[in-house]
Amino acid sequence: MEKIAILGLGRMGHGMAFRLIENGFKVLVWNRSRGKETDLIKRGACWAESPAAAAREASVIICMLADDDASRAVLLGEYGAFAQMKPDSFIIECSTLSFDHVNFISVEAKKRGIIYIDCPVTGMPSAAAEGKLTLLVGADPVHLEAIRPVLSSFSNTIRYFGPIGSGTAYKLMINLMGAVQIAALAEGLAMADKFGLDKKTVIEAVEHSAAASPQVIRNLYKMAAANFNHEPAFTVRLRYKDAAYGLALAEKIKSHTPVGEAAFGWFAAAKKENADADEAAVLNVINSSPG
Repeated sequence: MEKIAILGLGRMGHGMAFRLIENGFKVLVWNRSRGKETDLIKRGACWAESPAAAAREASVIICMLADDDASRAVLLGEYGAFAQMKPDSFIIECSTLSFDHVNFISVEAKKRGIIYIDCPVTGMPSAAAEGKLTLLVGADPVHLEAIRPVLSSFSNTIRYFGPIGSGTAYKLMINLMGAVQIAALAEGLAMADKFGLDKKTVIEAVEHSAAASPQVIRNLYKMAAANFNHEPAFTVRLRYKDAAYGLALAEKIKSHTPVGEAAFGWFAAAKKENADADEAAVLNVINSSPG
């Protein structure tokens, strides 16, 4: 059976590696720091000393990395994977990256005869470990079908948007919408608090209101608990980064996003206060802003 390498063992990458092992694949894992691979090794995964080392053995590379800089280093750096990947092998990019970077990396892959799958994901880390992620794919449909058995091991929904870049375009759009919803929720809760409304009643009412999207409900109880540093599911830093990439794409295609820009401003302020807190901590900067 072909070997699959996971590059990046954050909570999402770790869960995806776990699912691949559970589905019988031979899995190589690499992460910038050691320690996160321990339980995966016990389950049968093998550690790769570098992205290049992983690429020498694997016919499929799956990336789950933080941002463009991490992607560039892991794929094109001194010990990057691209230098060792074989022609007709697959690079499945599940990270949320900028649109321009995805296009750049996909061109670099094509020069080397590597098949690039634009494949950002939606879902929480628990969904990755349970094989219930939703994949947002931009790729040649023939390549998608060829790699579908691998993708299906950690997802229950694969949405095909078109050519490379289209999956990322949708992901940036929906994550910018998420930033708007979270910031609007924080503004609303701050307003309710300043008016003196009973917090428990407000929380229950919002949960059952027309404004209660899954994003709102997930952050509603985090904001109510105000414990933003305990096991953040998605950090301020990552929401800020995704919103920045989304706004850059909007500017590129001349799409007006004043609401998205306002939400981005709140997350920029929250990042200065505590970038590694849960994204719901945007409530803190809204509560502390001058009236």
